[in-house]
Amino acid sequence: MFGAIVVVICIIAVLLVLVVLIQNPKGGGLSGEFGTSGASQMFGVQRTGDLLEQITWGGAITIAVLVLATKFITPTESGETFKSVNTEAASKKAGIPATPATAPAPVTPAPAPAK
Repeated sequence: MFGAIVVVICIIAVLLVLVVLIQNPKGGGLSGEFGTSGASQMFGVQRTGDLLEQITWGGAITIAVLVLATKFITPTESGETFKSVNTEAASKKAGIPATPATAPAPVTPAPAPAK
């Protein structure tokens, strides 16, 4: 579930970048690219800026909500690496020595049976 939400966030982020790049910072956007204003009004492109602005806000709000949702979906017990790092740091602060890792005993070959 966590991975699926992260993938959705990435897809929305890419789409959001594309929508922002389409917009014209002067407010014209796509409506300024279609020639005269009479032709734009005839084909209904006058409202393109409003649509792109609504898509931008919707995408930004969706990403924010999904990022906050991942905080509650994040697996806590399976994050062993973060837990062990924090435990080591806490034990170093407290002056408790970390338990040494025991090395496996060397394997010696069994003696050959006498004939």
